[in-house]
Amino acid sequence: MSSASPPSIERRAAELDTIASVLPMDRRDELAELLTDQDIETLRHLVNEGMGANTLRALTSDLAYLQAWSLASTGMSLPWPAPEALALKFVAHHLWDVQKRLTDPHHGMPAKVEDNLRSQGFLRSSGPHAPDTVRRRLATWSTLTKWRGFEGPFGSPALKSAIRLAVRATPRPRKRKSAKAVTGDILSRLLATCNSDSLRDIRDRAILMVAFASGGRRRSEMAGLRKEQLTHEEPIPVGGETPLPSLSIHLGRTKTSGAENDEVVYITGRPVEALDAWLTAARIESGSVFRAIDRWGNVSRRCLDPKAINDIVKQRAKLAGLEPQEFSAHGLRSGYLTEAANRGIPLPEAMEQSRHRSVQQASSYYNSAQRRSGRASRLLD
Repeated sequence: MSSASPPSIERRAAELDTIASVLPMDRRDELAELLTDQDIETLRHLVNEGMGANTLRALTSDLAYLQAWSLASTGMSLPWPAPEALALKFVAHHLWDVQKRLTDPHHGMPAKVEDNLRSQGFLRSSGPHAPDTVRRRLATWSTLTKWRGFEGPFGSPALKSAIRLAVRATPRPRKRKSAKAVTGDILSRLLATCNSDSLRDIRDRAILMVAFASGGRRRSEMAGLRKEQLTHEEPIPVGGETPLPSLSIHLGRTKTSGAENDEVVYITGRPVEALDAWLTAARIESGSVFRAIDRWGNVSRRCLDPKAINDIVKQRAKLAGLEPQEFSAHGLRSGYLTEAANRGIPLPEAMEQSRHRSVQQASSYYNSAQRRSGRASRLLD
């Protein structure tokens, strides 16, 4: 950790608070100790320049990891610019051969460095990192180096060759973000666990229903949702029955939209009622919609961390008697499209709600559902 004095840490924590609405962080105090004054000034500059919240979140996460790794492996804060040897060390510590590690304990990330990062919560799983994660963090490192006015070693032939050779030595099967889709029947089982009048049940019910009904919103979009993004619309008439409540969610710039686009999705009926019930129960009139609740039932002023959305899905799966490791927040996104396919909703209509830009990606869920129940699979039924 940094040797900065407590007043310096407190000052950096206060500066991080000024951008918390754009850059939600549940580890503010740790980051204030880990990041340097220049790191935080860079983040504040990017916020003022209007960089997207998701991009900023990723940059902050990567920067914090790089700083923690540098301190753990070299005893010093990350240098700017970094020497080529340090970038090569980063690759060697994160991309290694599992089989070779069995016979050579010094291969890969040293145990002391691994234990240090694990104790701080930066490492959760064992084994080498995913190549895409390593490439992304190196890209972040390169980008931040350029923003500081330096040239780094990230385009060097030696580094490119090291990455290429390391990837070959660490084959990893491609896995879905969520092993199982949260389709309508699964969602019903999760919602059945939110059957009390407790704040936590009311909140989790709203999260699950809104995330699914709005097209399978990403966990970062749900965690960062603000009251100011919600607009109640005219109720939807349904025959001679009571009109259904309708609400629009202004997503702004999303992962797949252009910089000037304001993405909007609509939810109708029970999800609107569940969301209104939470806002009323938590007395939320402005700011973050979905917030943490402490053990005494107090609602935080800060938004949930995106990881908390994932944890809620897993916890509700466990309470429903399902295997929690088989589900994640992304299962709501894949589940929405799978359920739409099962119900015969045309792909373009479903994509309007999910805001997928790639027909190939969205149609993969449709193809699986339709192939399983379609005529081609029932030639001998």
